[in-house]
Amino acid sequence: MPTQNLRPLIGSDATKVGTFLFEFATPGIGQILKAAGADFAVLDMEHTGFGFDTVHQVVRYCQAAGLPLIVRVPSQHRHHVSRALDAGADGVMVPIVSSVAQARAIVDAARYWPGGTRGVALGLAHERFAMRSEPLVTRFAEQNARTCLILQIEDPQGAAAADEIAALPGVDMLWLGHNDLSVALGEPGAFDRPDFLEAERATIAAARRQGKSAGRLAVDARQGAQFAAMGYDFVSIAGDVWLLQQAFASGLATVKSGK
Repeated sequence: MPTQNLRPLIGSDATKVGTFLFEFATPGIGQILKAAGADFAVLDMEHTGFGFDTVHQVVRYCQAAGLPLIVRVPSQHRHHVSRALDAGADGVMVPIVSSVAQARAIVDAARYWPGGTRGVALGLAHERFAMRSEPLVTRFAEQNARTCLILQIEDPQGAAAADEIAALPGVDMLWLGHNDLSVALGEPGAFDRPDFLEAERATIAAARRQGKSAGRLAVDARQGAQFAAMGYDFVSIAGDVWLLQQAFASGLATVKSGK
């Protein structure tokens, strides 16, 4: 069974840096990011047209590069969570988790017996198609150990329950959904308002107190450094679309200015 390389990163103090994939699900994407030094990538299904055929392909691309891949699924539904894991994702990011009850249901869908009720289909992509004869309980334990579960805190209810959510066995990371949180607070884009900052501090503190990770998406590298200083240990530098646009716009300005 190949070793899993996202699990050792969870809960450690070192800053892990990656990016989101919203558009470029190309064969070379895993190796491009790995060569640049990325620690992880997040393939987004929530805000794109990507389906599970694309997930299945990008998992292979990232496995070939040795780059951990997290799949952000479009909902909390069991069939989204378990299918992403069956496709071989190293971790699943689940949106808008507002309560301990929701978190428990997600853990139940993501973990095999005895920690959950994930449907059993072994010998497929999540086991790298290996032909194995070990007892089911052994294989369940391996999959439960390698699977990472990232829950998004995106409303004040989720922030208020962050400590209880982070304390659940099977939850590995809290990821702040900053835009949705600001909207839920009735202040779209107001990331410096006291209630937003209080919810953010509560989320980071809950994750760290429980020995879990905390993550957030930054608009650029400068903001990413600020987030790392705040206590986030997983930071995404923007996403593929914006990284290309930013680099091209900067280069264009340089060429046209002659400097």
